Amino acid sequence: MPSAVSGERVTIYDVAQAARVSTATASKALNDTGRVSLETRDRIKRVARELGFRPNSLARSLTRKRSFTVGLLTNDTYGRFTLPLMAGISEGLIDHGVSVFLCAIGDNPDLARIHVDAMLDKQVDGIIATGKRIDRPLPVDLAHLSVPVVYALMAGPRDGITLVPDDRQGAGDAVRHLLAQGRQRIVHVTGPSEFDVVHERALACKQALVEAGVSAEDNVLFGSWSEHWGHQAVDVLWSGAEKPDGIFCGNDQIARGVVDALRERGVNVPGDVSVVGFDNWEIVAKETRPPLTTVDMNLKELGRQAGLALVRLVNGEAVETGVWKLPCSLIIRSS
Repeated sequence: MPSAVSGERVTIYDVAQAARVSTATASKALNDTGRVSLETRDRIKRVARELGFRPNSLARSLTRKRSFTVGLLTNDTYGRFTLPLMAGISEGLIDHGVSVFLCAIGDNPDLARIHVDAMLDKQVDGIIATGKRIDRPLPVDLAHLSVPVVYALMAGPRDGITLVPDDRQGAGDAVRHLLAQGRQRIVHVTGPSEFDVVHERALACKQALVEAGVSAEDNVLFGSWSEHWGHQAVDVLWSGAEKPDGIFCGNDQIARGVVDALRERGVNVPGDVSVVGFDNWEIVAKETRPPLTTVDMNLKELGRQAGLALVRLVNGEAVETGVWKLPCSLIIRSS
């Protein structure tokens, strides 16, 4: 019989794994709900006792009433933001024996409605709606559903619960890091001007520079979320008389393009110019040469908090409405 590592809390996942059943089956057995044979129920309870499992009271009250499933609705077709978010949701709900049902809808309102109806037919406990940008709702009305809804990394209603990264805090930390490296001519190379996050990060950049007594005039270049734009931005910047010694980029793809373009020009990073990105997309940031210092939006933690907020709503608890801004983290590497 496997045993829990000393000092680590035993989760329902551990019980399920040791009993060789699904997490939902373990939850039903431990809460005396659902269709589970007496023999299986007794075996799971015995395994739980041997492992020292202590059931979560919130999970007990939730699973006695619900279907052990939440829906995750997204238009992030590539999964760049949704996959880490989903990992956090799953991690946050695992002790509750709740699984996640993912539906990708693109920007198709008809497909979105079909998936919402399918979720409701499956009797999901609630829905987490997420997307590609915080200033756009999904192409479907989620108001007045029969189940609670939590919004993450997208625009939600004023009376809803919406979780987003604190972009201003993350951008401010990035610029202050460049200033701490002794950089004085700092430029912000970012994405399309129609994105709210672009303006949030640009405003934080300007504010940090002003507070440090450093010039913040005409130091923002708007473009696309691409490596190609990073290359172009360096061409623009190096065509001027005064070259920057610090570049804060709106995402990691732009930053990688900037670093590559600087290397092609014989500019040393970080010796001559320090570069900081945003997103901590590890497949990009870690493979940049040198590895990229960047801002992590902590999407996994954001997903975990969204899942827990939904559990509380499902359980009938009062949850503060409005926008919850979760802190970002600066990941320091070598750029």
